[in-house]
Amino acid sequence: MSSARSCIFFSFLGLLAWFSVFIFSTCRADEEFSFNLDEFEKKPLDWGGYVELKWNHAKINRDSVFLQLNPADDSDSSLDQYSGTLQFDGSYNLKSSTFNWLAQASASHDDLGWYDVADVFEAYASLRPTPLATISLGKKSYKWGKGYAWNPVGFLNRTKDPNNPEESLEGFITAEADLVKSFTGDLQTVALTTVALPVVEHINEDFGETYNVDLAAKLYLLYKDTDIDFLILLGNSQSERFGFDFSKNLATNFEIHGELAYIPNQKQVTLQEDGSLLRGEESALSSLLGIRYLSESDVTSIVEYYHNGSGYSEEEMGNFYQLLAEGNAQFTTAGLNDQLNTARELSLQGYGRPQPGRDYLYARITQKDPFDILYLTPGITTIYNLRDESISLSPEVAYTGVTNWEFRLRYTYLEGNSLTEFGEKLNSSKLELRIRYFF
Repeated sequence: MSSARSCIFFSFLGLLAWFSVFIFSTCRADEEFSFNLDEFEKKPLDWGGYVELKWNHAKINRDSVFLQLNPADDSDSSLDQYSGTLQFDGSYNLKSSTFNWLAQASASHDDLGWYDVADVFEAYASLRPTPLATISLGKKSYKWGKGYAWNPVGFLNRTKDPNNPEESLEGFITAEADLVKSFTGDLQTVALTTVALPVVEHINEDFGETYNVDLAAKLYLLYKDTDIDFLILLGNSQSERFGFDFSKNLATNFEIHGELAYIPNQKQVTLQEDGSLLRGEESALSSLLGIRYLSESDVTSIVEYYHNGSGYSEEEMGNFYQLLAEGNAQFTTAGLNDQLNTARELSLQGYGRPQPGRDYLYARITQKDPFDILYLTPGITTIYNLRDESISLSPEVAYTGVTNWEFRLRYTYLEGNSLTEFGEKLNSSKLELRIRYFF
C-alpha cells in the first residue's frame, strides 16, 4: 500500500472511530461513557526479545575434503551440539529523539568443547529535527536490497544465511542522515540516505582495509507503486560499487523483485590448475531476480535466481577442492600440512564463504494451517548450485499454538558429487530442534 493510500486509509479509520463514539454517546446518553486518550499514547519505552534453546544432530561427511581443516575425531560419525541464546532489543523515544538497541548472548557445547559469545548488534541514537530529516549515530544493522535469501546491493549488509535469512545480524558503527519528501502524482516519495562508515583499529575492522572512511548512499523512489533504489559505495576499505533494485506488486498476492550490482575493480585471489595463485582485479556484475506468491490456500512461495559475479567458476572451485584432497593425502602419508595451510588461507580469502559459486536457485515454500491444523506451518527450503548441480534440501515444521512460544523442527540434507559445493560440505545432513520463548 502506498504512503498516500495509507494516509487516506488510516484517516478514514480515524473518522469512523470518532463517528462511532459520537453515535454511541448520543444513543446511550443515559449511560456513563469515558474516553481516555492516555491509553492510546505510545509509551516511550518499548522492549522485547527471546530466549532460545537449540539441539543440532549433524551427520559427519567422512569423505569431505574439509575434514582435515576441522578439529573432529577421526572416529566421529556424528556431532551433537546444544546451545542457548538470549536476545534483548528495544527502543526509548523522547520527543524527537530515539535510542535503539539489540544485544545477543549465546553459548553452545558439543563434543569438541564449549563456546560462548556476547555482542551488541545495534546501539544507535536517532534525532529528528524536522519531519523531513533524521540523523543517526552508532552501531546499526543495514538491510539494503529487496532479495530474501541474498542481497547483491547490500553493500553495508552482513551476509545472510539463506536458510535463516530473517535472523538478526550484527551492524556497523556509522553516521547516517535521512531526508524524506512526499509528493502527489506518479512520483509519491523520494528518500535519500547517506552513510559514513569509518574503518579504523577496533572499529569496523572486518568491513575492509583499516584507516579509511567509506561513504554510501541510497536514493529511494516510490514511483507508480514501484519501490526503486539506487545505491553506491565509495571508499578505500572495499572496492567501489554501484547498485539498483526494485520491488513491485503485480497483484495483491504476487510480488516481483530484483537487484543489480556492479563492482568495477573487484579484488580476487584465484587458484590456478597448476597450484599457483593469481591475484588481480576484475569487474564483477551480480544480479538477483525473484518472486513472492501467496495462494488462496495460504501457501507462500519465494523463488529467487542469484548470479554471483564475484564468485568462482565450477573449474575454479574444483581446483580448490582438489588442493584440499591433495593436502589431506600429503598430511596422511607424510605428516605435512603445507597444502592444507594454503587451502586454509584461500578459504579465508573467499573460497570458504557461503555460496562461493556463480549461479544459484533458491526456493522456499510454506503452508499456513494445513488441513485446518491451527498454528502449524510446514515448509521446505532448497538451494541449488546451477553450475555443479549440488543441492541442499531443508524440510521443516513450526508450531506457535502456545502463547509466546515457537517450536521448530528442521532436517537438512545435502547431496552432490565429489568436488561439488554441497557434496563436499562437512555435514552430509543435520537435524535441528529449536524452541523459542518471546517476551
